[in-house]
Amino acid sequence: MGSTSTIVAEPEVDLQNALARPWNIIVWNDPINLMTYVTRVFMMVFGYSKEKSERLMMEVHHDGKSLVASGAREAMEQAVTQLHEYGLWATLEQAS
Repeated sequence: MGSTSTIVAEPEVDLQNALARPWNIIVWNDPINLMTYVTRVFMMVFGYSKEKSERLMMEVHHDGKSLVASGAREAMEQAVTQLHEYGLWATLEQAS
């Protein structure tokens, strides 16, 4: 009786590349917050100009969501927490 062994190749994971991918903040539309309030929150949290904040707010309003910021995970997590404190619905996802 011969023994057979199977070698299973593990997929290569480029850990450095995975860590280098930015994290995105998505803000979702909600029926509660006024558009002017959302604009003001974007200006306060991200330091965006009124024009950029209004553009992003309109994207949220018309498309149901907007990618409002992208960057290192820790900074994006802090910004999501701030958005939640202001009552906005925001999620974090890693860029593909």
